[in-house]
Amino acid sequence: MAQKRVQLDQDTFSCSICLDLLKDPVTTPCGHSYCMNCIKAHWDTEDGKKFHSCPQCRKTFTPRPVLLKNTMLADLVEQLKKTGLQAAAADHCYAGPEYVACDVCTGRRLKAIKSCLVCLVSYCEKHLQPHHDVPPLKKHKLVDPSNKLQENICSRHGEVMQIFCRTDQQCICYLCLMDEHKGHDTVSAAAERTERQRELEGSRLNIQQRIQNREEDVKLLHQEVEAVNLFAEKTVEDSEKIFTDQISIIEKRRSDVKQQVRSQQRTEVSRVKELQEKLEQEITELKRQDAELHKLSHTEDLNQFLHNYPSLSPLSESTDSSSINIRPLRYFEDVTAAVSEVGDELKDVLRKKWRNVSLSVTEVDVLLPQPEPKTRAGFLRYSREITLDPNTANRQLSLSGGNRKATFVSQHQSYSRHTDRFTDYFQVLSRESLTGRCYWEVKWRGAGVYVAVAYKGISRKGDGDECLFGFNNKSWALRCHKHSCNILYNDVQGPVSGPRSSRVGVYLDHSSGILSFYSVSETMTLLHRVQTTFTQPLYAGLLFYSSGDTAELCKLK
Repeated sequence: MAQKRVQLDQDTFSCSICLDLLKDPVTTPCGHSYCMNCIKAHWDTEDGKKFHSCPQCRKTFTPRPVLLKNTMLADLVEQLKKTGLQAAAADHCYAGPEYVACDVCTGRRLKAIKSCLVCLVSYCEKHLQPHHDVPPLKKHKLVDPSNKLQENICSRHGEVMQIFCRTDQQCICYLCLMDEHKGHDTVSAAAERTERQRELEGSRLNIQQRIQNREEDVKLLHQEVEAVNLFAEKTVEDSEKIFTDQISIIEKRRSDVKQQVRSQQRTEVSRVKELQEKLEQEITELKRQDAELHKLSHTEDLNQFLHNYPSLSPLSESTDSSSINIRPLRYFEDVTAAVSEVGDELKDVLRKKWRNVSLSVTEVDVLLPQPEPKTRAGFLRYSREITLDPNTANRQLSLSGGNRKATFVSQHQSYSRHTDRFTDYFQVLSRESLTGRCYWEVKWRGAGVYVAVAYKGISRKGDGDECLFGFNNKSWALRCHKHSCNILYNDVQGPVSGPRSSRVGVYLDHSSGILSFYSVSETMTLLHRVQTTFTQPLYAGLLFYSSGDTAELCKLK
């Protein structure tokens, strides 16, 4: 409260012109006080008029009053200064180089808070007050402080430029309108501002909508990054588990083979050693008998010889040599062959299946949409090997060429019963699902063919639109005829531009929602481009007109 009282005291003894503490204070006849130099400078600007006025209450005086120093006020101001208080202006914000200064202030000028487009003057808070109090001034247009007010003055005539010349695209004053801009297309600057403001708001709405769209895109991309990271981690985890399980099975089989070989090894070694010991015992016995016979054969005493001969032990039965089966370097060769065969089969399976794994990983789209190729060579980078699924083919479609070619025939084919088969329309879908960026080409001959893509969930039974390519919200089709082409989706047909061709290229960017059909000849001509959002994997499709028509998924690699 004390601070507020001091502030009020300072305002009381401040000059309303310079906003500083009064210097040589004087009081006008209406009772308002000013610095002597401030009020003299103000009245000097009015010397051409018949009267002089008070800057605060606008009361006029005739003739110019003679002013004398108000000694009482001077003493009070000096007393305030002795208390250590600073001038009132110290509590206000002076205009620095970066601000717009009040045009009315004298001496050290304060920061302007508004500029008047009618007066072409900038005012501080104190000097702006008349624009709030005086009725005529209330109608003036106040804007944020501006250093460019003089740019509203015609450099040639010194008048405010309130007219806009649309012919020369510049602001002019009313004298310019009578001079060099006579006959030009002109309107008031305010009217032009209103029209330009309307255009500006339209541009801002467009920009804001684009900002909103891009923010939504960024949000979706952020979600996609999170989804990619989540599914990548889950895929790595699942594949690690699968490989770990497979490795565990292989390790178990390896251990089993090892144990079986070791067990058989022990059995065989034991059998061989047992036979070896038996043979060694037989050798020892034979050597003993041989020594006895050798000794007896050298006996010269006939009686002794004949006496000892009957006592010789008979020869033991010799071990059957046929039981000795020696197979050098061939032990367990059957096991080795069997393990080798398993290894070869495993390698073959991995080699065949690994390409599908690599393709699946390659098909993970980058987050940002990629530009559509401009040349056929560019499209061929995304070519896919696609085959037709016999389980979906109508019974009057004959598949050939490795299930790449379909022909509409009059005789029913001996296909097995299957829930995926189209029962009434002469249609067929591809075996492979299509995601990511894909390109394929269809070469057709005959009355015509539909080159289509569809979700797997398209209906198969019956002759309703829910089964027919291009006549529901689950399929898109390019109807190729001898003389014309049409695009169909959800039973709505649209014309296409470009020449008819017997070879149609199809480009799919699944994540970006782009499906393009091209006429392929020496050059590629865009027939139609679909921009949508695909919610499921797509399948390539073919639909035929009449018997004899053929279409083939071309080999591009």
